[in-house]
Amino acid sequence: MTVPTPLPHRPAGALWQGSSAPAQLFILTGRSVRAHLTHRRAMVLSMLQPVFMLLLLSQVFGSIVDRGHLPAGVGYIDYLLPALLVTTGIGPAVASGIGLVRDMDNGAVARLRTLPIHAPLLLIARSFADLLRTAVQLVILLVVAVVLLDADPAGGPLGLLAALLLTCAVVWAMTWIFLALAAWLRNAEAMQSAGYLVTFPLMFASSAFVPVDRLPGWLQLLARLNPLSYAMDAARALALDLPLGTQVWAALGTSLLVAVVGSAAAVRAFRRPVV
Repeated sequence: MTVPTPLPHRPAGALWQGSSAPAQLFILTGRSVRAHLTHRRAMVLSMLQPVFMLLLLSQVFGSIVDRGHLPAGVGYIDYLLPALLVTTGIGPAVASGIGLVRDMDNGAVARLRTLPIHAPLLLIARSFADLLRTAVQLVILLVVAVVLLDADPAGGPLGLLAALLLTCAVVWAMTWIFLALAAWLRNAEAMQSAGYLVTFPLMFASSAFVPVDRLPGWLQLLARLNPLSYAMDAARALALDLPLGTQVWAALGTSLLVAVVGSAAAVRAFRRPVV
């Protein structure tokens, strides 16, 4: 006859306080990653979308751009690729906000809130899971550009790796803006519309596709205020082995500011009761 193991002594009235914050973050991030993998068709399409953008933009703009406006000895595909790394990350950032709205609508967030979980960790876990998906997209984009389009930036593999890591930091910061919008709007249609309104100025009012000094005067002003322009210029300098100056620090500094403001707004909105 086996003697049952006695349960640990717990004072009367004591409540389970939950696991540690790192353990919760790991479990919640894994949950978000598994949710992405469940929708395999959507996952495949999201991985292919940046490749289509690369092929389309490199052929359309590459055929009409004046090489004299580009840095000396730089082909358009090499000029475009670092900026496309940054713009590619905007799509998953918007999708992160839409995914949060859906979790709030289908009751997943309400169920998780009944557990002893730190509420901000739900947002942090989602941002990490979406960052992982973005990193995979960017790696696929780089492989296609190098193998199929003969991209050969002067910075070589190390320059591309540095541009990739910088892009991941910038995209993670931008994700907080869309998580904040999602937590405040709490409506998938409104979030999608807001995503378009934010995404297009960030992408096209920037140094992504042509040098800033080739834009109209009013658009140049917007491009120089655009935080993504700092990221694109820094990623381009790393990939093309151009003088860095303070570009990397400017990109990281603006990203840190965006992350702080966005995360504070997201957590504040997320703490409101779900109605």
